Amino acid sequence: MSTITKAIPQRSPQEIIDLRRRHLNPSLSMSYQQPVKMVRGRGAYLYDQDGQAYLDMVNNVCHVGHCHPSVVAAGQAQMAELNTNTRYLHDNIVEYARRLSATFPEELSVVFLTNSGTEANDLALRLARTYSQAHDIIVVDHAYHGNSPTMIELSPYKFDGKGGQGRPAHIQVAEIPDDYRGRFRRGEADVGPRYAQDLHRAIAAIHARGEKPAAFFCESILGCGGQVVLPDHYLKEAYATARAAGAVCVADEVQVGFGRAGTHFWAFETQAVVPDIVTMGKPICNGHPMGAVVTRPEIAQAFMNGMEYFNTFAGNPVSCAMGLAVLDVIEQEQLQNNALQVGNAILHGLVELQKEFDMIGDVRGMGLFIGVEMVKDRHSLEPATEAANAVIEYLKAHHILLSTDGPYDNVLKLKPPIVFSMDNAEEFLRCLRDALRSIA
Repeated sequence: MSTITKAIPQRSPQEIIDLRRRHLNPSLSMSYQQPVKMVRGRGAYLYDQDGQAYLDMVNNVCHVGHCHPSVVAAGQAQMAELNTNTRYLHDNIVEYARRLSATFPEELSVVFLTNSGTEANDLALRLARTYSQAHDIIVVDHAYHGNSPTMIELSPYKFDGKGGQGRPAHIQVAEIPDDYRGRFRRGEADVGPRYAQDLHRAIAAIHARGEKPAAFFCESILGCGGQVVLPDHYLKEAYATARAAGAVCVADEVQVGFGRAGTHFWAFETQAVVPDIVTMGKPICNGHPMGAVVTRPEIAQAFMNGMEYFNTFAGNPVSCAMGLAVLDVIEQEQLQNNALQVGNAILHGLVELQKEFDMIGDVRGMGLFIGVEMVKDRHSLEPATEAANAVIEYLKAHHILLSTDGPYDNVLKLKPPIVFSMDNAEEFLRCLRDALRSIA
């Protein structure tokens, strides 16, 4: 049986903007002062309707490159064969669970599949509360863990931001361990453990409510907090404190997992810890909607309380086929090592630019997850928010896509596909120098 599908009209950017405003969620934002219509992607590049290439330095979803042929082919082949749910037996889901768990420390061996990082964090919350038989949660300031109602409650980035309703009573917010502008600074002794001490305050506040902590959620490298690399030993001390109070430790790897950190496949490994639960999403399937939770067997077993966890689409054969292809590509193309080598080259180049431009207050990062904090004054650390956004617009005008983040929106965030090359890095550094000169 053949069918004829209607062709989708090719509209101008302004026509699309007008239709978005008429028919789409009005809170849905668009990037840049003049939004771009993208029609194609390949590797580290996106292409607009005129065929103009843009170097993509902000898309950590298409982890192994836009439209990677192996990932696309895996999805196409499986979609043409079968797509169904996990109530039927299928090789793909067990093979994916086996391959994914093999990347973790042996204590973490049970896999739950979801459709997104939000769902993964939401499920991690349920697991933690069921296992600990407690309710209250500790999170890190300015964290973002997802867009569901329960994850908004766990995300200071949202509940303390525009439209937010403030911190819920059952959430305690630990101090952000920012060793650039926080209370304890890089180069001082025991910075990580000193920041981790704030969990004692959070736990005391929970006990004062007559409650117990169920979980401590922390990104392995802080994203919305401003691309902040955790100080040495922070997680070791924070996890010990949380566990002593009966809490489960959750590592949110939604942005930084799958080799992006360069030195390790999972960023929590850089802190020499083993979490109780790890969540992931974004890069797991290179743009196809998928997420996962990996946990200890005893936590998974405690979840067997009679209420089945079934998710209609999670773990379907197509998603698993594409997830397996992503793992294959990372290994075969040695992309974790690429993230390390290219990331180090970018960090070195940024440090050199820092010597030339006083408005670069801090350069930090790991692998291909890097932050450049812009300041008006290196002593007062007054944020240079306008300058940071001017750099973003300059780069976009010169066909490089970047964005800002952090509590003051003054941190250039670099998180490109991990196929990003040395040539790409050199192109970015040249253009960034020009951008800084233009606004100096």
